[in-house]
Amino acid sequence: MGAVVGATAPQHIARLRELMPRSIFLIPGVGAQGGRPELLGPAFAPGPAAALVPVSRGIAAEPDPAAAAERLREMVWGVSTA
Repeated sequence: MGAVVGATAPQHIARLRELMPRSIFLIPGVGAQGGRPELLGPAFAPGPAAALVPVSRGIAAEPDPAAAAERLREMVWGVSTA
C-alpha cells in the first residue's frame, strides 16, 4: 500500500515513514505549491525507490523545462541517497 504525503507539510514525513516503513510515498506539492525537495529526506529512509515526487508546473513553466527537470532530479536524488 502507498500513501500520498504532501511536500508542503514536511514536518510530518518522518513520523509517517515511521508508521509506514514499507509504503511507497507519492509526494506532490514540490515547486509551484511551495514544497522544497531538500526537506523530503525522511521519505526516502528505506531507499531511493521509496517515494515518487511529481512536479509539473515547476518544470513546464520554466524557460528551459529540460534543465529545470534535471535540477529537480538532482535535488531529489541527492536527498534520496543521503
